[in-house]
Amino acid sequence: MLLVFVLPALVFYAAFVLIPALGGFWYSLTDWNGLNPSYRMVGLSNYVEALTNDLYFLRSLKFTLRFVVHMVVLQNLIALFLAVLVESRKRGKIALRTVFFMPNMVSMIIGGFMWMFVFSRVLPFLAEYSALRFLDQSWIGDPRFSFWAIVIVSLWGGVGYLMVIYVAALQGVPANLKEAAYIDGANAWHAFRHVTLPMIFPSLTVGVFVTLNSSFKVFDVVYSLTGGGPGRATQVVALNIFEEAFKMNNRYGYASAKATILFAIVCGITLVQLWIMKRREVEM
Repeated sequence: MLLVFVLPALVFYAAFVLIPALGGFWYSLTDWNGLNPSYRMVGLSNYVEALTNDLYFLRSLKFTLRFVVHMVVLQNLIALFLAVLVESRKRGKIALRTVFFMPNMVSMIIGGFMWMFVFSRVLPFLAEYSALRFLDQSWIGDPRFSFWAIVIVSLWGGVGYLMVIYVAALQGVPANLKEAAYIDGANAWHAFRHVTLPMIFPSLTVGVFVTLNSSFKVFDVVYSLTGGGPGRATQVVALNIFEEAFKMNNRYGYASAKATILFAIVCGITLVQLWIMKRREVEM
């Protein structure tokens, strides 16, 4: 009986996720160009080429890993800080939650173009007519700053979503536990560290999980903001796969192999993260 209720969702999931994923793995073993109905099997040669001979792919993988590390740390810390800040206020909670969550409602393609204007026009203007001279940088054209431009826009678009998760977790912490900690002499930091944090740790597991997956698959921000440039200095794996399949060489089979490699990396890291944090939940 329960299967009847989940069957429609299961059918859609299989049709639009599982079957295309299996098809992508099949094509990764071929030299299909995405258009020609005929192709030949090449085995694991696409994987070998991607991991040994494709310098641009390896560079994009390194850049993506760097981006993921920064996003996992910064996005969760900022989201948790904002959640605590919002919940500590007696008035204006709804307004603040709305303001912080609103960027999540904007398509990141549009958000990228909006921030392109900010980085190229607004910040130089502020630097010229104020004492904030450090704002006048080549945020898009200089690889030293373009990475941080991508991080800033990604944080702007993603922090609000995690903040809502953490706000819900904070609301579930019993007030009497915190009051007991204060009575025993704990200050605000000790109460948060030893009472609140262990209670919301399952939400932290979810937050890190969400950030890991979204950061590895980042595409729209980079595509709209830098296009992978200057040169290919800010090219992420998803953009490299997109260009390989549809923009440069039309090597759909080869791009599918890269996508499968990305899936394996994300799956492996996510499983390790869940295993470690689930054990930590039990200990806390």
